[in-house]
Amino acid sequence: MLLRKITLLCLLFSGILLRAQTPEIDSLKRNVQQGLGPAEQRKIALSRLIDSLYARGELDSAMVYSMKWLAFLPPSTDTVSQVDSITIVGLGNLGATYQFVDLDSAIQISRRALQAASHSNFPTGKALALRTLGENYRLNGELFQALEKLTEALRLSREINNQELISTSLVFIGATYSGLNEYQLGLDYLFEALALKDKFNFSPMYPFVLANIGYCYMKMGKLDSALYYTDGAAHLIESQQLKFSSLSSLNLTTQGQLQALLGQPAKAIDYFQRSIALKDYLNLGISQYSLAEVFRSVGQLDSALYYARLGYLNSQRSRQKTQVIDASRILVQLFKERRNADSALYYQSIGLAIRDSLFSPANFNKLKLAAVKEQQVYFKSLQEKEKAEQEKKALADRIKIYGLMMALGAFLLFALFLFRNIRQKQKANRLLQEQKDEAGWQREKAEAALQELKTTQAQLIQSEKMASLGELTAGIAHEIQNPLNFVNNFSELNNELIDETRAAISCGNLAEAGELLGSLQTNQEKINQHGRRAESIVKGMLQHSRAGNGTKEPTDLNQLADEYLRLSYHGYRANDKSFNASLVTDFDQSIGKVMLVSQDISRVLLNLCNNAFYAVHARARMGVDGYVPQVRVTTYRQDGKICISVQDNGPGIPDAIRQKIFQPFFTTKPTGQGTGLGLSLSYDIITRGNGGNLTVRSTVGGGAEFLIELPV
Repeated sequence: MLLRKITLLCLLFSGILLRAQTPEIDSLKRNVQQGLGPAEQRKIALSRLIDSLYARGELDSAMVYSMKWLAFLPPSTDTVSQVDSITIVGLGNLGATYQFVDLDSAIQISRRALQAASHSNFPTGKALALRTLGENYRLNGELFQALEKLTEALRLSREINNQELISTSLVFIGATYSGLNEYQLGLDYLFEALALKDKFNFSPMYPFVLANIGYCYMKMGKLDSALYYTDGAAHLIESQQLKFSSLSSLNLTTQGQLQALLGQPAKAIDYFQRSIALKDYLNLGISQYSLAEVFRSVGQLDSALYYARLGYLNSQRSRQKTQVIDASRILVQLFKERRNADSALYYQSIGLAIRDSLFSPANFNKLKLAAVKEQQVYFKSLQEKEKAEQEKKALADRIKIYGLMMALGAFLLFALFLFRNIRQKQKANRLLQEQKDEAGWQREKAEAALQELKTTQAQLIQSEKMASLGELTAGIAHEIQNPLNFVNNFSELNNELIDETRAAISCGNLAEAGELLGSLQTNQEKINQHGRRAESIVKGMLQHSRAGNGTKEPTDLNQLADEYLRLSYHGYRANDKSFNASLVTDFDQSIGKVMLVSQDISRVLLNLCNNAFYAVHARARMGVDGYVPQVRVTTYRQDGKICISVQDNGPGIPDAIRQKIFQPFFTTKPTGQGTGLGLSLSYDIITRGNGGNLTVRSTVGGGAEFLIELPV
């Protein structure tokens, strides 16, 4: 199936190339119609136009221009000495053109071309004339004369190594053997021609070969192979848009015969009727009597007799002797079934007479002798070619020996030169090794310095983390103090309530005791509430300090942002009790839990909040009237992303600083108060670790806003 598809694609490509020739044909037509230039140039232009039209299968147009070309010829064969090589080739091609409309004229023109080529000692023209004459004999039913001329054409074509004439001669020899019922021998020649398909100048030749191969396989009973090749021929005819009724009719008839053998009479009738509609005189008879056979098989005897008679008459008109034999055979069967013995005997005698003349033992002996002779000539030419190749190879071997001797001498000279160079290179290598050792020592020093730098960087990063942890610890200490105070106060209050409850019970005042127990229960719930608050703070601290495995997990982003805002604030106030700021939160409650690495995001939030408090504290120390430090944390969704904004109303960031703010080790804080790694690490965590983005917007005097964007 794959081979079949590839073949069909190649056929389609061939059709595209053929259609590309149309502009050249149009140009030739214009030149011929204008009739400018000397007669010789006009004759050459006409020859090229006829060849192009013939190659495209446009036989009607080729015939029209052939009539004009004939005007340039000498009036008779008595003046063959005046015929040049261009005219001889033109005569050969003209004989091939006429074979589809007037075989008698085609044979006469081909003989004239052969006579002129022989007189002019023009081998190419002679081979062309022999091939055309042989094909005309084949179409005229003179199969043994056809085989004689075609075999001679093949021999001469091989002598002059004309691949186009070799390929087409092989095609026509194969078709002739097929007409003589020698189907395997015909296939041998047809497949040899198929291997040379690129040499065909006549575009219908390729589908003609495929159609004939399909016909041979059908006659041999190999129906699958026959279908494959006839379908290929049909596809090529359609893709190339060939206007060649003889080829289309031939292939349609074979396809109809195949469908009849496959038990598909309806399909067979359709193929035969399409072939008959083309009215091609070469294949009209076989299409009609093949249709008659199908009608006979389905019981339509009147239609069968009608088309059998038409097939017989048209086969006689086209001089297709093998077709006349088959048509007579069908008529004999039909008249026997009608009990018309006289008519059956009449057609039987005609068929036997033609069969005896065509397939007599003498003719078959000639056929075998011709085949053997052709093979002997072919093998002799192969032997001569092989001998020439051997002599050529021997000469090449001698040249190689002389070349090797010269190369050996050159090698010795080169060896001496190389020995001198090696000594010099050894000296240079010693110097190079010394330089290499020096470079290695320098590289080791550089690597040691790089390692020391990396160690220092790691220590600075750890210092930044420890500073962040210290600020977090101070905030946690302040934050955890409130729930612990509540726990202590309510615990002491509960002890007093327990004593009062005991006293009320001992006095028998149960109502008062019940009220005291209710208060005791309320206090206990508050103790539990503040204990859980302290527990959550401790868990948060442990989680922040843990190295983590980088696994994302569902996290309440709003709670995380609120918690680290307050931890940062209290941590900052632990260093300066006089500092106060307004904390503003605006959380989007629809965000819910988000898949993220909470340890990483908490570090980023803590760092951004610390920087925000540092900025507003710095502006507060400037003594601006009415200034109230404020840090705002906002969460929201935007364009399919989760956004966290940390905004302050500090002094803002100048453009020159803002462009470098995420660079490692860049800081605006005084020496000892910052490492310059906080924002750099935060940027890496957001962009590389979480696939998000961290940007800053600021105006001098208008505060700053750091925006975290995380993918959902």
